[in-house]
Amino acid sequence: MSGLIGKKIGMTSVFNEEGKHIPCTVIEAGPCVVTQIKTTEKEGYSSVQLAFDDMKEKSCNKPLLGHFKKAKTTPKRKLFEFHDFRKEVKLGDTLTVDMLKDDVWLDITGVSKGKGFQGVVKRHGFSGVGQATHGQHNRLRAPGSIGSSSYPSRVFKGMRMAGRMGGDNVMMISLKVVKLIPENNLLIVQGAVPGAKGSYLIIQQ
Repeated sequence: MSGLIGKKIGMTSVFNEEGKHIPCTVIEAGPCVVTQIKTTEKEGYSSVQLAFDDMKEKSCNKPLLGHFKKAKTTPKRKLFEFHDFRKEVKLGDTLTVDMLKDDVWLDITGVSKGKGFQGVVKRHGFSGVGQATHGQHNRLRAPGSIGSSSYPSRVFKGMRMAGRMGGDNVMMISLKVVKLIPENNLLIVQGAVPGAKGSYLIIQQ
């Protein structure tokens, strides 16, 4: 599946032909450089590695610096492999947002915002147990019983409890392309995508 690496710029809104107000996300999509092409004969599978977002040479380690020099490009911050790339490419080619011009729907993956340590009501949607009165004072947002008593005398693996929330890979599927602005490498899609402003996104056709 082919695609691009992008960066979340922020959100805006547009009006469609019917006059409906639509929330949209603005993404800087590319330009991405082809830094490696893997084949079934050599690596055992076929994929294309793309690189995005320039970085200073002094911030790049020597093995990666040599990797980028092979592709005759400057050091990049973000690398990603796309399996079974549909477009014919060569090492060192630059892919821009123009390659998405025929697409109406895209799948976009990003890392969701971290929420820190959260309780079960926020993290898992529990309703909370107990009553607001009748003598109890601190059980409203508690999870309730988490295990059995005499048998099996333990808490099962995977029990939904309080803990760290967010910071997960999240894919939003079938997001509608609203507009492409090729001169600024911008892609505008309908709806929200995971991650904070400035975070990297994987855009798949």
